[in-house]
Amino acid sequence: MKYQPTIGLEIHAELKTESKMFCDCPNNPTAQEPNIYICPICTGQPGSLPVINQKAVEYVLKTALALNCEIPEFSKFDRKNYFYPDLPKGYQISQYDKPLSVNGFLEINGRKIKITRIHLEEDTGKLIHSKGADYSLVDFNRAGVPLMELVTEPDITTAQEARQFSQELQLILRYLGVSDADMEKGQMRVEANISLKDSGKKLGTKVEVKNLNSFRSVERAIEYEIKRQADLLESGEKIIQETRGWDDNKQKTFSQRTKEEAEDYRYFPEPDLPPLKIFNLKSKILNLILELPQARRERFKKEYQLPEKDIEILVNQKKSADYFEGVCSEFNQTEEAKEKLSLQKLYKLTANYLLTEIPRIADVLKIIDYSLPEKITAENFSEFIVLIEKGEISSSAGQLVLKEMFLTGADPTHIIEDKGLKQVSSEDELTKIVEQVIKNNEQSVKDYRAGKENALQFLVGQVMRESKGKANPQIVSKILKDFLS
Repeated sequence: MKYQPTIGLEIHAELKTESKMFCDCPNNPTAQEPNIYICPICTGQPGSLPVINQKAVEYVLKTALALNCEIPEFSKFDRKNYFYPDLPKGYQISQYDKPLSVNGFLEINGRKIKITRIHLEEDTGKLIHSKGADYSLVDFNRAGVPLMELVTEPDITTAQEARQFSQELQLILRYLGVSDADMEKGQMRVEANISLKDSGKKLGTKVEVKNLNSFRSVERAIEYEIKRQADLLESGEKIIQETRGWDDNKQKTFSQRTKEEAEDYRYFPEPDLPPLKIFNLKSKILNLILELPQARRERFKKEYQLPEKDIEILVNQKKSADYFEGVCSEFNQTEEAKEKLSLQKLYKLTANYLLTEIPRIADVLKIIDYSLPEKITAENFSEFIVLIEKGEISSSAGQLVLKEMFLTGADPTHIIEDKGLKQVSSEDELTKIVEQVIKNNEQSVKDYRAGKENALQFLVGQVMRESKGKANPQIVSKILKDFLS
């Protein structure tokens, strides 16, 4: 490209605390009825005084440490003044020059994207625009919810990289347990600052695209804005510093207002809140940070030797990854499995059934909100995998067993016994069936001896039919070859 894109992100995430940021109203993002979780503090009534939510502060520090940030000893809250119908006080309690954390980074595809700061503020209310009406309604349930804001340096160079950064951050927030970061529910919002510059020259004029509420929108809005700005520069026009919105239906950005500067908000220290001095929280919080997504990817690759695609799916669904590891730990405790079966084969078979067969069963049963086979214990799932690997049930019988386990949570061995699904591996038993099939299919026998390999598969299928699916196909194939040669 003639012009080099320079992209910085501002990402807001609602924290998963029990109460709001400065009052004891419940923090309930699923509330259906408007204006039921409100009080004089979060609606800005005269004389009400805020109190800092310590858990929200700890959550920001936890995120900051996970993202390699520095934690200053001193921090404070400020008033950010602006007027909008969903801001009940006429100002927002935020942080300006003394945030809770600074100077971090997140590695994306081996490249460090620097993080300028992560700070804490309160969320606004929510405007509800009635279709066809000449008024809007305000729901203050969200007003005062703890809101964490992360600001990156302008280190991002492509729309795809911006999307990947946002996705990885969402995953980290979920692993840390500080936010569900569900973009569809407004729990995570992305704003992108985009400018273009000639190669080697200083940064171009910055344009901000607000409130991107899906990863697809993040990528497409940035791609659109890069092209729009490039077209303007090519035609000799100037880029205006402004705030733009994203129209997902039209797949284009649109102008909202000229961009405010920090002085427009008239920041000053919040007089009703004391400054914060971070004492011994750092070591305490570091002990609470468990394995993060990238470390888990690397461990899964080394320990379980799974395909990268499987690892990515598992790690991106933390509960699935936890369940997978629970099943694998059962193999390690089973002496029989450890001695006679390859653990690596069991791991791969587990991932395959968990990522393909379980979702297929959920789809057949028309279970829309599916996450995990909750009725199947890790112990029963591992037992099922061992039975499949040992050849005690066929793959087709395995699907029947797994479906029953999915519905009832029953033990696989009991299901196999109750339904008579145990695979027949006795050569004496199978030889009798093979002899009868050969006798009844003389043409297929001639075809096989004439070099037609497909005829063997047909004969195996006939044996499987005669045995009602219980025959071990590998042993059947071996017996057939011995007879036919």
